[in-house]
Amino acid sequence: MNEQIPVKTVTPVKVHKPKGGPEGKRHDSRSRIYVRAVQGPLETFRRMFGLFFLGLFAIIPWIQYNGHQAVLLDIGEQRFTIFSLTLWPQDLTLLAYIFIVSAFALFFVTTFAGRVWCGFMCPQTTWVYIYTWFEEKFEGPRNKRIALDARKMDADKFLRKTAKHTAWVLVALLTALTFVGYFTPIDELFIDFVTFNTSFWAGLSVIFFAVCTYGNAGYMREIMCTHICPYARFQSAMFDKDTFTVSYDAKRGEQRGPRPRKLSHEQVKEKGLGDCIDCNLCVQVCPTGIDIRNGLQYECINCGACVDACNGVMDKMGYPKGLISFTSEEELAGGKTHILRPKLIGYFVVLVVMIGLLFANIWMRSPTEVDIIRDRNSLYRETNEGLIENVYTIKVLNKTQQTQTYSIAVKGLPDYKYIGEQTVTVEGGAVYSTPISVATDAYNLEDTVTDIFISVTTTIDGETVTVDEPTKFLYR
Repeated sequence: MNEQIPVKTVTPVKVHKPKGGPEGKRHDSRSRIYVRAVQGPLETFRRMFGLFFLGLFAIIPWIQYNGHQAVLLDIGEQRFTIFSLTLWPQDLTLLAYIFIVSAFALFFVTTFAGRVWCGFMCPQTTWVYIYTWFEEKFEGPRNKRIALDARKMDADKFLRKTAKHTAWVLVALLTALTFVGYFTPIDELFIDFVTFNTSFWAGLSVIFFAVCTYGNAGYMREIMCTHICPYARFQSAMFDKDTFTVSYDAKRGEQRGPRPRKLSHEQVKEKGLGDCIDCNLCVQVCPTGIDIRNGLQYECINCGACVDACNGVMDKMGYPKGLISFTSEEELAGGKTHILRPKLIGYFVVLVVMIGLLFANIWMRSPTEVDIIRDRNSLYRETNEGLIENVYTIKVLNKTQQTQTYSIAVKGLPDYKYIGEQTVTVEGGAVYSTPISVATDAYNLEDTVTDIFISVTTTIDGETVTVDEPTKFLYR
């Protein structure tokens, strides 16, 4: 109990502080981030990738298939149409599988390559890029935008701001109309909107999503990525030392500082300087406003903008590229990245299994759904012929997109008398409800409760499909 706590002497280390100016305030969530445009292979790939998915988003709702919208989530009719596949509330398990597959796909990609979803595929990133593009066209590059915002309002500033916000509003409206077009026929929606004939809920939805798009891409921007989206917070649980992330090679870059371009790489090393010239371009091009030289931070979305910016500077200085690169913590420490590792393999195995289960459920999904509702007024009744009669209501859901004819029969009850429609025709995607009664002699019943099946049969694409729905035949 008398032992003293050991004391260790720690030598203070000087911490590099960012320069003043706008980028010095970039970590303040209340200040605006002025992102500098960057050119490079990663930026080109990111733009093309984002524009590809943007094109899919815009085109898919306009595709027609067999006389109807190919992809339509009809909330009013409670059905989701994807080309020839129609999903109903009864297919909720498929939706659960889709969410599970998406989650494990995200876990797998994040463990392997960090937040590349955020940097290359996230809609927030794509729409922010579109808004920033219009901002640059109307207000100029980064330095001019800073100067424009700093000066008082005049005619030139007013016209530039008006043009920018007009473009933003138009993009927001087109985005909202397209998104709502996934839930209501898009051709009718566009016509009704431009002629001011939209329904209340459709019009309200368009305005709501337009405001959200305008606010998120125009003003929220990095706040969505760093403070609102939960992915930024729990991503670290999936990272390990072999995860590929945008990283700064401090061993090679420090001590950072300016130097004449005429100095060779060897002369720079002799002066005790690293390859980083402290130009701050990596900070200026970052959409979330971080300094990657301070190490891995949860705000980093792995977009690679700083990689392109730094590689461009290294080219101009005659230094090797890769001071900032997609690499792993293990590789930065001088080791070798392990691609095949237990966590990544585990995510991959679960992902493959869940994809298999999803397709198996789609393959085994019945094209017909049958619901049996017993008569609530009486458990049973005796007919004038002395038979015991039970009354049911049959609901037949045709999950296909073609009209089908169904035959109805009873299984499990001997010598029964059937009263009602034995053949019904149901249109594609419709529900047909019909009452039936089943009667039999009491001598045929061994117990007060008899398990029976209502059998509904049809032929789809030359294949016989039968659904046997269980129910009870009650007596006494």
